[in-house]
Amino acid sequence: MTNILIIYTGGTIGMVKEYDTGILKAFNFKKLLKHIPELNQLDCHIDSVSFKHPIDSSNMNPSHWVEIAVIIEQHYESHNGFVVLHGSDTMSYSASALSFMLENLAKPVIFTGSQLPIGDLRTDAKENLITAIQIAALQAKGKPVVREVGLYFEYKLYRANRTTKINAEHFQAFASLNYPQLIESGVHLTVFKEYLLEVHPRKKFKVHKKMDRNVAILKLFPGLDAVVLESILNIPQLKGLILETYGAGNAPNEPWLVEKIKKAITSGIHIVNVTQCSGGSVHMGQYETSEQLKKLQVINGKDITTEAAITKLMYLLGSDISEKLFKTVFETPLRGEME
Repeated sequence: MTNILIIYTGGTIGMVKEYDTGILKAFNFKKLLKHIPELNQLDCHIDSVSFKHPIDSSNMNPSHWVEIAVIIEQHYESHNGFVVLHGSDTMSYSASALSFMLENLAKPVIFTGSQLPIGDLRTDAKENLITAIQIAALQAKGKPVVREVGLYFEYKLYRANRTTKINAEHFQAFASLNYPQLIESGVHLTVFKEYLLEVHPRKKFKVHKKMDRNVAILKLFPGLDAVVLESILNIPQLKGLILETYGAGNAPNEPWLVEKIKKAITSGIHIVNVTQCSGGSVHMGQYETSEQLKKLQVINGKDITTEAAITKLMYLLGSDISEKLFKTVFETPLRGEME
């Protein structure tokens, strides 16, 4: 029998409604089987742990990511899989961050949540939770089927660092536009083995706990002027900037913009080019409006999501990668986050 640990951080999935008052209250996970007796049908043992003070995911920050990572580290030998219950608003950020923080992961860490509270009549919470646990418990020849950080929502398991939240109201809240789903839940669980991350079981599991917050995101828009760009690049202690560009990585080729980016890179700020489109990839040099960025040695974010880009930037800056190697390492897939 596999041992699964549920880690509750907060969010809608952990709420139950008092029908006489309509008030939402935090769910007591010690009484999990009482509220969801269907879990007794799963062939696994379930333990649970909760943040001392569960939070709304809008308040999530790197210190909470470390807290999740430490819980996994402490239970890594005693449990076969992990399910992280998390609010949906920042789930893709947290799940992406954990994918980088958990090096040589050989067990499933499945993030899930819900759009409606677990006690609501029409809730999506039960299906998401039950199937996430089932996926975390999946074994083949005595080994976990999934050995990476995943995000399960509305019948689909995605690679976590490929996801983004696309809808605040529909049950199908997440999408992975640049990478296929890993598992689809229907009458049966269909596993697409060819898309699962390959792992090296002989390498020792390692948890990274240093995430550098001296980063920023700037989304280009028609009308961006020199004062705004300069004010962002002059943020004290800024070490990295995610630049959300147009289409395939294009930006205005106005001299002032090129000059300020050049100056920032020379001063040691790492600038990453990602597309602000939901899907697709950066191809610097394909158009004249991205040729200058390529010449300036701006980091090519390829088809990475903004969520994965910013957390990868925090992770690499916290890992003290040398200035000379930083661009090469960022442009290299570490956890299947980019092609």
